Amino acid sequence: MAVLHLPARSTARLAALANHIQPTQPLQHARRHWLHSTIIAASMKVYPVPCLKDNYAYVLVDETTGQAAVVDPVTPAKVAEKVRELGVHVQALLTTHHHWDHAGGNAEFVTLFPHLKTRVVGGDDRIGALTQKISDGATLSVGTIQVRAIATPCHTTGSISYYCTHGTDQRAVFTGDTLFLAGCGRFFEGTAAEMHASLGKLAQLPVDTKVYCGHEYTSSNLAFAQHVEPANQEIARRIKWGQENAVSVPGTIGEELQTNPFMRTGEVSVQQATGETEAVAAMGKLREMKNAF
Repeated sequence: MAVLHLPARSTARLAALANHIQPTQPLQHARRHWLHSTIIAASMKVYPVPCLKDNYAYVLVDETTGQAAVVDPVTPAKVAEKVRELGVHVQALLTTHHHWDHAGGNAEFVTLFPHLKTRVVGGDDRIGALTQKISDGATLSVGTIQVRAIATPCHTTGSISYYCTHGTDQRAVFTGDTLFLAGCGRFFEGTAAEMHASLGKLAQLPVDTKVYCGHEYTSSNLAFAQHVEPANQEIARRIKWGQENAVSVPGTIGEELQTNPFMRTGEVSVQQATGETEAVAAMGKLREMKNAF
């Protein structure tokens, strides 16, 4: 597989990033996100639903039509309760990957919403109740929200991230266990080169894209990120924000480019911490370091 290198820190890229994340602006002012309702914009909302010990399922809602999709409803009754509370009509079940703590609730959820029997979407035949297998670049709609599948293999070979847009200024991506806030998933079925390529695809998204990941691992991920880059002040600011907010989702792609060591393997500071001088090698070493951290 060809390796997709992370984008260079061009002047234009940094200028765009600065427009969305000001170093002097407290993160709590920029990101006031609550568990019961996370607002992307007036017409597109994402509702996180905590599941199991530290998982997240999500309900994606198009406010203009009342149509919705659910992402990884591993605790079906709890997610169904949220759907009914919102009074929305679920159009699709989007699955990020086949692991039981993401896809294990699919079959039961479909029994609660029988019309979904033909709209259980994912990129792996191992996904429970799958009826619509998709690949990189596949598109679908949820009301007026456009959804594009991004193949992000490594954690599993069939991992899919879902990039959702509404109009020209509302963006979110559901990354499952590929990209966590300040971290990434283990390389269970792939290689460092594949994770580097997958994160490279996500790094190409607009910096203000909201990131909704599959687990609440942010505190431990940031501790590791600070271990890797102790002089990175953006990591320090993000840690401070996290100490005041138990729920970290969503982050943004811009924040990940500034604070996530797995998204920064081309940076000298990260390569020095790993003892490597090449991005893919640094990715592999980072994963080893994080596994033992």
